[in-house]
Amino acid sequence: MSEKNKQIAQMFSDIAPTYDLLNHLLSFNIDKKWRKEAISYLQGKRFLDVACGSGDVALLLRRQYKDSEIIGVDLSFEMIKVAIKKSINKKIDYILSPAERLPFKDETFDGIVIAFGFRNVVDKVSALFEFKRVLKRSGVVVILEFNNPTNRIFGALYNFYSFTLMPFLGRMISGNGDAYRYLPDSIRRFPDVEFLKKMMEQVGFKRVVYKPLTFGVSFIHIGYKE
Repeated sequence: MSEKNKQIAQMFSDIAPTYDLLNHLLSFNIDKKWRKEAISYLQGKRFLDVACGSGDVALLLRRQYKDSEIIGVDLSFEMIKVAIKKSINKKIDYILSPAERLPFKDETFDGIVIAFGFRNVVDKVSALFEFKRVLKRSGVVVILEFNNPTNRIFGALYNFYSFTLMPFLGRMISGNGDAYRYLPDSIRRFPDVEFLKKMMEQVGFKRVVYKPLTFGVSFIHIGYKE
């Protein structure tokens, strides 16, 4: 694991105990709707949740695809501990792993989803190649990620919320204001939607499309392995 990955893992481990509370609070619970829409594009029997965090997406997959095999991977051991606790008797496996080096054989999964974690991946191109490698033919990858709103007025409000209010609330609840300054800054530095689409296409994904959610605050990118 790279030094940068270790730093990111430590940051998420530090906020793991309050991560779910703040996630839903700071997004006004809209993140739950976004996750449900993201997994609606998946099909098959074997799914991988990358950067699974506290396991929200993996648990949604279990409810939606009852007979499927689900594995979650994440950098943070503390996050995985939270996910395991939430997933007792749900038949979900969790593995400590970076997105850039997945511990699976070629063509293992029917679908891969990464929700709000791709912007934290250090080597995004390597991760996309890994997603393509472990996907079966006709498999789909779904990337759900935050975005900088294009509407000027809404964007100004969003920036105030993200860079002023979010770190304040994050510090008050989790005790870690730095993490909640890093998170909105990582959104600002994240490639725009067209750039990510082209990145996915250059790696070899086909029929790549994206869809805006809630005034463009977040986007879903979908790509297929053919």
